[in-house]
Amino acid sequence: MGVLTKNGTQLVFTDTPGYHKPKTKLGENMVKAVENSISDVDACLLVVEPRGELRPAEEQLIKRFNKEKIPAVLAINKIDTVPDKSELMERIMMFSKLYDFEAIVPVSATGGSGMNDLLDELMKLAFESEHFFPDDTLTDQPEKVIASEIIREKMLRLIDKEIPHGTAVAIERFHERDDADIIDIDATVYCEKESHKGIIIGKNGDMLKKVLTRARIDLERMLGCKVNLKCRVKVKDDWRNRDGLIHNFGLDTQ
Repeated sequence: MGVLTKNGTQLVFTDTPGYHKPKTKLGENMVKAVENSISDVDACLLVVEPRGELRPAEEQLIKRFNKEKIPAVLAINKIDTVPDKSELMERIMMFSKLYDFEAIVPVSATGGSGMNDLLDELMKLAFESEHFFPDDTLTDQPEKVIASEIIREKMLRLIDKEIPHGTAVAIERFHERDDADIIDIDATVYCEKESHKGIIIGKNGDMLKKVLTRARIDLERMLGCKVNLKCRVKVKDDWRNRDGLIHNFGLDTQ
């Protein structure tokens, strides 16, 4: 969960996986997480591309909105990539016919355009209640989980292949030194094939060094101290279809 508290109103965001046709047990867990989330929240925010036909996943989600009668806001992202705004109007009309959205807001997440308008629309859906979290909370996730996700994100950005989607990162050690303002983090990257391991490590370890260097910078910014980050890579064949490993990596729906 991500938490935003502003002007006395607290929004709690559950960022679900993308809705898709699952091909592995991990994929089945991801789809189940989306479906469970829709049933458990007070409102939904659907983010879509600015062009293209209606995707099967979007159609399925909107069917769930209709079934649950849940308030929903539609955000059309990447509007900075659409010079012809008539295309954007066509997109708005297409979705407005499918569901009675509380609002349809064109935005650019990278440029910031429309983001304040989107936040205002989400604030309108809040209701009188005690705050679930302290006002300075940003997430319910522990630092170890965030650390593992930061490492995995750097792999997604640096390796231009499908390999990172078949990886998981486990934090084996997260220790703050008593005699220095340094946190020691030992991580293990799990992948599915020996060939994947070679690509993640790179020639002379260059790729893994790049991943860890970028991850360390973000971790030090987040933790406010120096970070000593070490990482090894292991192969776990077909781990995305192994319930025990999915659970150990914290990727199931429990």
